[in-house]
Amino acid sequence: MRVLVQKFGGTSVSSAERRAQVAAKVSEAVREGYSPVVVVSAIGRSGDPYATDTFINLVNGITLESPKREMDLLMSCGEIISGVVLTSTLKNIGLDVVLLTGGQAGIITNDCYGDARIIRVEPKAILDHLSEGRVVVVTGFQGITEDGQVTTLGRGGSDTTASALGVALNAEAIDIYTDVEGIMTADPRIVEDARILDVVTYNEICHLAHQGAKVIHPRAVEIAMQRNIPIWIKCAFSDARGTLVTSIQPDMGAGTDITGDRTITGIAHTPNVTQIQVPTHDAPDMLQVDKQIFKGMALADISVDFISVQPESVLYTVPDDLAKKATKILENLGFKPTAVPGCAKVSIVGAGIAGVPGVMADMVEALSDAGVRILQSADSHTTIWVLVNKEDMVPAVQALHKKFLLSAC
Repeated sequence: MRVLVQKFGGTSVSSAERRAQVAAKVSEAVREGYSPVVVVSAIGRSGDPYATDTFINLVNGITLESPKREMDLLMSCGEIISGVVLTSTLKNIGLDVVLLTGGQAGIITNDCYGDARIIRVEPKAILDHLSEGRVVVVTGFQGITEDGQVTTLGRGGSDTTASALGVALNAEAIDIYTDVEGIMTADPRIVEDARILDVVTYNEICHLAHQGAKVIHPRAVEIAMQRNIPIWIKCAFSDARGTLVTSIQPDMGAGTDITGDRTITGIAHTPNVTQIQVPTHDAPDMLQVDKQIFKGMALADISVDFISVQPESVLYTVPDDLAKKATKILENLGFKPTAVPGCAKVSIVGAGIAGVPGVMADMVEALSDAGVRILQSADSHTTIWVLVNKEDMVPAVQALHKKFLLSAC
């Protein structure tokens, strides 16, 4: 049995015309000899009547803190509606099709409502239907706990569903259909000559996704990477080839070039972050101070990023909407933090960065020539991050894209 997982995002199923295009993709997979497992997201985006955010807004304002278990029940409705509508569309073109919720599909999670993690997948129900020649549609973004409680998987949860099913079913590939034609070297709304990448590694796309690229959720990539299941990022509304996500390093010539020559793969950005500066030079015990700061953030469920621990201070970033909460906690702990709101993180990502001299020099030169001031920086073996003022984000991305010749084929 040749299993192919096809995941369709909310915009892909937002109208009858688009659902017909989705049905054509599924039908084509059947003709090519695949047994498709189709994962669907809720219809549309925020503001649309059946989008997840629309359901959330129905409850917001009623109570100060909505009950998480019940909210998961509500949020799971969007994918169920989408699944029923798409199943009807597929039946209408003559396909034998069945719809399964996440729980019915065997997706077992922990009980962290709103952001549950998949513990395991029990795919027997899916395999039984596939063996009888049916197309299986699965509602994305959801699962059940060991005791049968409905959970949701957090933002990007339908991508995670698709990857988890791809691994559990040993699929030949996972096709992630979106409204773009692949992974691009930068956001095309910012960089006009951004181009589609033919191939990226799992590691590269994980870093691009973590740094702001919205095409696929990094958790989904990490799951597929465990079994080396290829992921294709494609457009639901065209026949473009898309981008292949794999373990194979791009630009590697068979039998000759074993290093590849693509140093930088793409530029990512994350707007709307606040830099928190915590002076610590007067602290009698630096180890205890650092522990206090980060434990305080953790207990308040504030995720911190871009961490820099120095002898005189601790620097990190939080989303703008959590900055007041973060500074209040620090003040209650006896610190005197400074918040620098309206920042953005800009990153260059590439598997070829490690060990290549001059990359940081080129980055600093490009930003300096563009008049962009660096507020903070950090690096890893595949990524270099800089924090800039939000108004400098667009010129920073454009300058770096040009500097590293990413528009060149």
